[in-house]
Amino acid sequence: MTCKKSKQMIITVHDQKHLRSDWYFDFDSRLFQDYLTELKAEMKRLGVILAVVRNQDVVISINSYADLLNVVKISSPQDGHSNQCVGHIIGKSNQLNIMEDIGTAVRRVAFAPETVAPSSEFRKVCHNCGCGC
Repeated sequence: MTCKKSKQMIITVHDQKHLRSDWYFDFDSRLFQDYLTELKAEMKRLGVILAVVRNQDVVISINSYADLLNVVKISSPQDGHSNQCVGHIIGKSNQLNIMEDIGTAVRRVAFAPETVAPSSEFRKVCHNCGCGC
């Protein structure tokens, strides 16, 4: 029996400037940190090593939920995906639940990377995140 090599993925969370308080989400909260711990454990069991980093050099202005989705980027170098925002990966959010949407994006890139549109494709979900979509 051969051992399959783990896939490496990165979640990057950028800093935010909140223009509206109704879209505030605390990415430093215990709730989010606990969620990440669970997501990392789940993904590890499935052969995906998930790292989480903060990038305070990039500040995203938050004026809508779509902007909040742009704060979080997913990278999977083995699949050719580099720093794509959650909004680009999942499209429109059904529940407006940032943790659920991050999990959906991570799983899509991990297990169905071919379903994510290339960065060069125009999509109306991104506004000011700089991902190029």
